[in-house]
Amino acid sequence: MSPEEVQALLEGAFPDCQFQVATDGGHFNIVAVGDMFEGKRPVQRQQIIYGALNEKISSGVIHAVNMKTFTQTEWENRA
Repeated sequence: MSPEEVQALLEGAFPDCQFQVATDGGHFNIVAVGDMFEGKRPVQRQQIIYGALNEKISSGVIHAVNMKTFTQTEWENRA
């Protein structure tokens, strides 16, 4: 699965978020920015993203995922 396909999958599931997806071999690096993360703990944020990818992870199409999640404000204020 290509980074573009993963990004399209995530954008389809979460149209109000912005995603950057890169790959390093079988590992996908995802940056997700959206206000749906407001008030959520880091593990809750990851669970949201994993929910959209679970089928691909379970089938082995996606081997590993590393993600960073931000609200819009956090993204704008990151150092």
